[in-house]
Amino acid sequence: MTQLIAGNWKMNGTLDANVALLGALAAGLGPQTPAQVAVCIPAPYWAQFRVLAAQHPGLKAVALGAQDVSAHASGAYTGELSAAMLKDFGCRYAIVGHSERRQYHGETDAVVAAKAQQALAHGMTPIVCLGETLEQREAGQTFEVVKRQLAAVIHINGHCINEIVVAYEPIWAIGTGKTASIEQAQEVHARLREQLKAASAQAERIKILYGGSMNAGNAAGLLAQADIDGGLIGGASLKAADFLAIIGAAR
Repeated sequence: MTQLIAGNWKMNGTLDANVALLGALAAGLGPQTPAQVAVCIPAPYWAQFRVLAAQHPGLKAVALGAQDVSAHASGAYTGELSAAMLKDFGCRYAIVGHSERRQYHGETDAVVAAKAQQALAHGMTPIVCLGETLEQREAGQTFEVVKRQLAAVIHINGHCINEIVVAYEPIWAIGTGKTASIEQAQEVHARLREQLKAASAQAERIKILYGGSMNAGNAAGLLAQADIDGGLIGGASLKAADFLAIIGAAR
């Protein structure tokens, strides 16, 4: 399957910096780009992205993504963004359940599943993030944790589970410069694939991304693994050269 390289800018960006970053990205993407590419950017810059995509042919193949979506369709939820709003701006993807949302905003597995449901109901692909803390890994709980997190999403969205993207992001390897070894990452991805196979006869079409500090130096080795179907890229997506190198490593 074609691999997906999705950048997560997190809370970064300015109007001027975005012009430079997206312009460099557009210039570096050729017609033979081996991967699907997306950038999940802060909501205030969605309109700017659309303008720049119209100006730069190289950005036409880059999908727009959101970093979160509300679990509610509409109503008195000040500050939240509904799936319909994301759709209005042409978002193709929505990250749900990122570890920072789970940690800093108290999002539960049930909330993450509901957010994925909202994205799917509006024709978008949720990028469902799963992962364990360092304490959980050291306690031998990695597989238990990610299985529970994925099970909640399958329970609510089993009828259309083939339409999601999964991102395994070991929390201890996000923004720390650490990364799981290739063997550790592949082992967890293989377990997740088996869980998906139990839920769907077409599980092989579900992309499972690695999201634990993938960078230009380790991307080729990670992306060569049988069950690693791309990357959810944080800091490296803010540097055009590094992001392009990761995209170039995809198969």
